[in-house]
Amino acid sequence: MSKRLTHATALATAVATLFLAPLSAHADGAREIQVAGRTLTFLDGGPTGKVTFAIVYDASKPASVAEKDEVMAALGSGMAAGSATIVGKPVEAGAIGSAGDVGAYYITRGVNFTAVGSAAKSKKILSIGSDMACVKAGACVMGVAATPKVEIVVNSATAAAVGAKFKAAFKMMIKEI
Repeated sequence: MSKRLTHATALATAVATLFLAPLSAHADGAREIQVAGRTLTFLDGGPTGKVTFAIVYDASKPASVAEKDEVMAALGSGMAAGSATIVGKPVEAGAIGSAGDVGAYYITRGVNFTAVGSAAKSKKILSIGSDMACVKAGACVMGVAATPKVEIVVNSATAAAVGAKFKAAFKMMIKEI
């Protein structure tokens, strides 16, 4: 009888954990980088050939490191996005100034996005974040969420500041702020 009670208690705990855990707390870096890559095809004069994304992370934050690892694994040796092939380059947030020649910054959750956003604006580089707060603050041009559903938000002022212009068809599929 006590074995049965233990199993029932364990099952009840597992079910409660599943339903009480916030669904949006877990980012799906692999899906988000795929969505972010596809958005490049909607840029007027978008990139072609090899495009390096600096995958910006904070080594002191396990969630940021985990997201960086997911994104790098998803990109592998290169991910096709229209006529471009996206490759990743992990860059610690504190070393953003030495990221080198990159086509975009992909900012993971937990990074001080204000500092990275300033660097992106000064270099006229597209910045994409998985944290919508980055977009709302004007540090990211675009925010991409893939869980529980795909959502793309573009900060129009930040896009203009870096010279990113999106095709009209894309603007009908996204939310602009």
